[in-house]
Amino acid sequence: MKHLLVTFLLLSLTFPLLAVDGKWTPQQVLELDAKWLAELGLELPPSRLWDPSRGTGLLAAAISTGGCSAGWISATGLFITNHHCIFGVLQEHATPENDIITNGFLARSMDAELRSRTMRVTIPRRFVDVTAEVLASVPAKAGDAERYLTITRKENEIVARCEAQPNTRCRVAAHDGGVQYVLQEMAEIADVRLVYAPQRAVGEFGGEVDNWMWPRHTGDFAIARAYVDGKPYAPEFYFPLASSGVKPGDFVMALGYPGVTFRSLTAIEMDERRMFFTARAAVYRDWIGTMESATADNPAGTIAVANLLKTLLNRQKNGEGQLAGLRRGSILEKQTAADRAVLEWAAGRSDRRAAVAAHEGLTKLANEKKEWFEHDFLLEHLRWIGTGAPTGPRALVLAIPIARGAEQRAKADNLREAPFMDRNLPRLRETLNREQKNLFTPVDRLLLADFVRRARALPDGRKIEAIERAFAGADSDAALLERIDSMFASTRLFDEAERLKMFDEPADQLRARKDPLIELAAGLSRQLDSMAERTHRWNGTVLRLRPEWRRAVIAHAGKPIAPDGNGTLRVTFAHVRGYQPRDGVWYTPQTTLAGVVEKHTGEEPFDVPDSILKAAADRDAAHPSRWADAALKDLPVNFLADADTTSGNSGSPVVNGRGELVGVNFDRVWENVANDFGYNPDIARNVTADVRYMLWILEEIERADELLRELGIEAKKQP
Repeated sequence: MKHLLVTFLLLSLTFPLLAVDGKWTPQQVLELDAKWLAELGLELPPSRLWDPSRGTGLLAAAISTGGCSAGWISATGLFITNHHCIFGVLQEHATPENDIITNGFLARSMDAELRSRTMRVTIPRRFVDVTAEVLASVPAKAGDAERYLTITRKENEIVARCEAQPNTRCRVAAHDGGVQYVLQEMAEIADVRLVYAPQRAVGEFGGEVDNWMWPRHTGDFAIARAYVDGKPYAPEFYFPLASSGVKPGDFVMALGYPGVTFRSLTAIEMDERRMFFTARAAVYRDWIGTMESATADNPAGTIAVANLLKTLLNRQKNGEGQLAGLRRGSILEKQTAADRAVLEWAAGRSDRRAAVAAHEGLTKLANEKKEWFEHDFLLEHLRWIGTGAPTGPRALVLAIPIARGAEQRAKADNLREAPFMDRNLPRLRETLNREQKNLFTPVDRLLLADFVRRARALPDGRKIEAIERAFAGADSDAALLERIDSMFASTRLFDEAERLKMFDEPADQLRARKDPLIELAAGLSRQLDSMAERTHRWNGTVLRLRPEWRRAVIAHAGKPIAPDGNGTLRVTFAHVRGYQPRDGVWYTPQTTLAGVVEKHTGEEPFDVPDSILKAAADRDAAHPSRWADAALKDLPVNFLADADTTSGNSGSPVVNGRGELVGVNFDRVWENVANDFGYNPDIARNVTADVRYMLWILEEIERADELLRELGIEAKKQP
């Protein structure tokens, strides 16, 4: 990898200010040329970003909330993330009488902060290359399923060894499908308390109409605090707030934990992912409609489904964006050509011919996956993966881990699926407890009915047998709902205390209950086992073939290619800049408070709070806000940069070349949604909430003087 980095650096010195794609690991940052980084705009020595001898640095101020990113912003444990990343905590504490989802929340003292039952943060502490240890564990003639299971067990062994340390979470991450395996060691903090979230009309301004779009005017930020032993956590590194903000052309870095991307896939594998986004967009569109209509005029139901509905809305629109981007950018066609170029190059080199066979094997595998796609797409909605609950019907989401957990606990710990290992059982129990807040049975009966209808429509040979048995004879919609109502009436699953009791019971004791939903879940668990046998073989095939193919791709490119996103700490370098979405249109890189007011209609999702409207109207030349931008002659709200981000980068701290926070990343533009498949510098733009908008709201709207002082902001001088 190092010789490729050298090639890249020589090229980069020739074109120092071009957009830089790639989600770089902390270790890779240290291999980049310091002069080149300075030319980009970094004012700190790279060693300040990461010190491998200590396993820390400024990059460690970017933390994970388990699905989103965040960043420390004070020495007293305050961290910033997105409003939508903290949404579950708002929902956890919201009631119809005190709807903090709608009204927002500000703790004016530490005693008033709201503790989450399930949210945790993890802090990067150490990265270790364990490639040799992992690969050495695989027998020489291992089949593909054996290869996958052996590697998984070795990873579990390494993780268990790492997590013998108190308050530690670890994972082994595979880069490029197994070219490299890296142990990521994280310190974990379980006591997280909400400090501030704006009104929903600020934090979600524009709603799904503006989601993934530009121009944006959304205050998608929130602040929470981490505690250890009842005291505010004191991070070694944090990002001071840059009250001066940014302007077009400024250098910025987005730090965080990007999720799964697909750039290492071959064209036919990308086409299989296209099927996934097609199904997601269609199915979630139906589920969203069901949830919205079933909770209309029901405040309690609206709160209960709010978190799931928000997730589905975001993923549904993301699915549409991925499909549109694939078409607009001709991504599959371009990848086909890129694959062909590598194949032709590799075929002429004796040391690369194995890559040709690897491509053939990956093609065969992708075709097999397509044959099972509809079946597996449904079942995947029920599979616990250790990062929150699935998005399927709550009845099955609650029942599956109980039935499956009883089966898994009968195995040796290192042979279990990760969510059911001893180290993860407390978190799983907490999630089962927390899910009570998400339960609204009038909606869930309809979602379960839709799930069953889709399952029963699968072709012969791909049926989900547990569904077929449980709903045999319920052939009309009325009969299906009657069968579900009977199950709901007979189950104890929806009783929180009883559900947690079930979670601790062995399989024979659970069977003796004859609970209809647990019985259905037990049958579905067997289906999941059957799917797992197949996917274990598939995963082992990828682990065998992908490294060979990727090494050829990187060698052919003659420059380093940052690994696909996989939830590990990364940094991307960027500049504030606008873009041209289509012929004759240019988008400027910043939006302002005037744009917020201009969008105001008085109706959701463009209903600006009266307090914002009044404060905006009160501004004049004699009394400008100190957070206003002199060039814009207005308060900045959001800005664009060409950072290489994806899901998981929600909440990523965006900092300037001095390591000061200038904003918090929360979205990408519509034209850039398919960035997961490939970086296009012309349209690769991420959307960041400008920190000055948050400071203005805290000062002028919330009068949050104590919080501002804690953030290092001096009190405003009165006229």
